[in-house]
Amino acid sequence: MSDKKTKISYVAEREQLRNIGRHLHDRGWSVGTSSNYSTVVAREPLFLLITASGKDKGNLGKRDFAVLNGEGQPTDEKQPRSSAESQLHVTLARSRGAGAVLHTHSVWGTLLSDLCFDAGQIEISGYEMLKGLEGIETHDATATIKIYDNTQDIAALAEQLASDLAADAPGLQHGFLLRGHGLYTWGHNLFAAKRHLEVLEFLFEVTGRKLSLQGAAVVS
Repeated sequence: MSDKKTKISYVAEREQLRNIGRHLHDRGWSVGTSSNYSTVVAREPLFLLITASGKDKGNLGKRDFAVLNGEGQPTDEKQPRSSAESQLHVTLARSRGAGAVLHTHSVWGTLLSDLCFDAGQIEISGYEMLKGLEGIETHDATATIKIYDNTQDIAALAEQLASDLAADAPGLQHGFLLRGHGLYTWGHNLFAAKRHLEVLEFLFEVTGRKLSLQGAAVVS
């Protein structure tokens, strides 16, 4: 991580993460000190730049980041501590080849992850916005988002996630939800991850509002 080329990449992508943090905070998807974001700054060997734990994502400072190696370990003991969920970012970078991972705590994602948990997934079909997800070229498609339980055992969850990704399990093409917690999504770079996040959050809100209207219609 000491050569000039890697350092320039670190600075540029740190600023991109700061900008994304402000955007997601303003949208209400990363309130308080919730959420964490990462981007790969080197692939061989693997290094990730990730937001530090407990920071206001709408006002990230230049030092509010950590660099992790391919095992999820910090590269400098003096840097801020990253989230306990950092291993999920590393798993996605290694097992899915993600170039960036974004984790948010939106109202609709949180509600739907709880409401649909028994089904194990959310299926969303028929909306034009589906075409914003990589690999989907028509509104006449279905996006499936897997839901994991929020056990707080991140090591076990990371192991299960790696196994599911290796098996190409359904519902892990664009993101997944943690029950009562929020969304993890990714892309080959930060732009793609941000696009997936915005599309999925839009679809979650549409789904949640539709269910609310259907319930109101039944009551009336």
